[in-house]
Amino acid sequence: MNKDLSSIQRPTFKRTLRRISMVSIVITMTLIWLLLCVVSVVTLKQYAQKNLELTGATMSTSLEAALVFGDEAAAADTLATLGKQGQYSLAEVYDKNNNLFARWSFNTDKNSEQFNKLVSHWLFPQPVMQPVMHNKIVIGQIKLTARDSLISHFIWTSLAVLTACILIASAIAMIISRHLHYDVVTALQNITDVAHDVRTNRNFSRRVSQERIEEFQQFAQDFNSLLDEMEEWQRTLQATNAQLLRTAMHDPLTGLPNRASFRAAITALMKNKNSRTHSALLFLDGDNFKHINDTWGHAAGDSVLTETANRLIEFGGKRHMAFRLGGDEFAVILNDIDNEYQVQRICAALTQQFVRLFDMHNGHLAPFSLSVGYALTCEHDTVESLLERADRNMYVMKNKRAEFPS
Repeated sequence: MNKDLSSIQRPTFKRTLRRISMVSIVITMTLIWLLLCVVSVVTLKQYAQKNLELTGATMSTSLEAALVFGDEAAAADTLATLGKQGQYSLAEVYDKNNNLFARWSFNTDKNSEQFNKLVSHWLFPQPVMQPVMHNKIVIGQIKLTARDSLISHFIWTSLAVLTACILIASAIAMIISRHLHYDVVTALQNITDVAHDVRTNRNFSRRVSQERIEEFQQFAQDFNSLLDEMEEWQRTLQATNAQLLRTAMHDPLTGLPNRASFRAAITALMKNKNSRTHSALLFLDGDNFKHINDTWGHAAGDSVLTETANRLIEFGGKRHMAFRLGGDEFAVILNDIDNEYQVQRICAALTQQFVRLFDMHNGHLAPFSLSVGYALTCEHDTVESLLERADRNMYVMKNKRAEFPS
């Protein structure tokens, strides 16, 4: 079964960096701990070996007289006195005929001393044998075995202290590494925040701040340069899109919003309950535009259309919005309308705007009038019925003008 890679929970760079540091520190400190343990145990072995040999040499001097005079009790007392001080666990004295002369041993609990014996056996595979001399003649020998509990206690203590030191050093190393990683994590976080803001919010004005690390600083400079280019590209694209939108939604000759813009505006108005109860629609159609085109030419006709648009804009101001639907057809959306009487007064005032003759820009003046039909938006539930009523009323007015020309 394939998994969506985008749904996988990925660790952050900060957590990854901390994990790498922690693994590195743990592995390094573990190796150091093992090496120090080995070195410590080997050193301890050599030290314990030398110490046991030194103890044997010292005892050989103390036991010389006891062997010369055959005083077994004195030899036993000497072994017991030194043995109670923890120097060894077993001491045996032999005469020159290799017969046991004296013996002392440390009583231990067999169950609790198993590990200690293993340690002692590893450190001292063979007991220490020390000859006893008298007048440079060997009169006996001493056999010493190290005390297990003393050696194991020393090893455990050493390992505990070493482990504690390693743990403290590891904790300090982690704290220092986190502090040293701060600049790296912060620098990368700053770059990531800017990149995320640019991608998500299209905020191309964001820039990465100055960084202390050289590689991040170079990356920040290159990234900021790229953002400069993208910001300029965005401004150009927005200007182009705005121009394309204006071209798509406005009539190129008169500059008025075109049919597509009118359709969007009237649809939005009909969906707004508050606006629909206080608005009206005017349809306007030229009465003698074909005569002007046929008499004075299309340039004169374009001039009339442009002047018509200017008069509609001047009449409507910011309150009412005019549109060119095509040819000599126009529309006006009236706002803040409360009743039909207000619409009729506006239509009469609008008709007066076209009493003045139009300049043909060829030394001649000509009349141009518009037939106006209206419909109240509050009386209609759909855009189609509203347009149909305004269009029908406009043709009624045009027929009246044809029957009774002024």
